[in-house]
Amino acid sequence: MTSEAVRRVQSGSPWEESFGFARAVAAGDRVLVGGTTSFKGTVLYGEGDPYEQAKVAFTSAVEAIAEFGLGIESVIRTRMYLTHARDVDAVGRAHQELFDSVRPVSTLLVVEGFVDPRILVEVELEAFRGA
Repeated sequence: MTSEAVRRVQSGSPWEESFGFARAVAAGDRVLVGGTTSFKGTVLYGEGDPYEQAKVAFTSAVEAIAEFGLGIESVIRTRMYLTHARDVDAVGRAHQELFDSVRPVSTLLVVEGFVDPRILVEVELEAFRGA
């Protein structure tokens, strides 16, 4: 695959610059969105609320695929990382509200923690832009 076939977009996350990564990368028919939280710039939205953090994180991830002309109907995979098993229902509800009509394959994991202890949820998306 040539470098022209790969396109990257940034979201302005402070970690993108310091860690050297892109929010989303399109390669061929796939668009991958890396770990996305409810941070917008340096502001964490939904502090203490896993449902709100999931909604904000998924919305930001969907905005990243929109940079490639894709919408929610293009999402084929989601991943959700939570710090507490007690938050499964709240995060699942946020996922269902956004993706019920799309029904992507999905993975949900409980992890030890994130770089900022206020983060309760981190999400990833994969979208398909082929015919």
